[in-house]
Amino acid sequence: MRHALLAAAGLVLVCACSSTAPATFTLGSASVDPTYYCPGGANDAAYALHATVKVHNGTSKTVTIDSVTAQMTVVSVKGPWIEKVGERYNADAVKFSPATIAAGKGSSVELTIPSACTSGKYGTGTSSSADYRVTVRLATSQGTFAITAANEHEIVAD
Repeated sequence: MRHALLAAAGLVLVCACSSTAPATFTLGSASVDPTYYCPGGANDAAYALHATVKVHNGTSKTVTIDSVTAQMTVVSVKGPWIEKVGERYNADAVKFSPATIAAGKGSSVELTIPSACTSGKYGTGTSSSADYRVTVRLATSQGTFAITAANEHEIVAD
């Protein structure tokens, strides 16, 4: 009887050690363009902010990215900047590629975030800039995931 109990305990231990954590979809890291120089005389001029998000699909099915949004938060200001620290800009029409991540694969999702800037004419004023923390949200077939870029995005204006 004692040997049967030891064998059963050993079998339970082997089964417990061989179980794996549930497979998931994860975001690994994110980065954005470091600096954008706003053209002199620009007034709410549109430009594209580029970002990259590293993802890993640890599931057994393809994951579809349905939409991406981005939030830019002012974290520091130098000179006469229009926005104040803490103000936020939400971008909803973020373009992204690829739209699907194969099962068991990793990928880099490339984002184009619409943004805009305003600047005085060159040589007519004091230079100014602001640093933005950029957080992106990916709505996927596995749920919604958010990540903040490791670097900040700076806009420089005259």
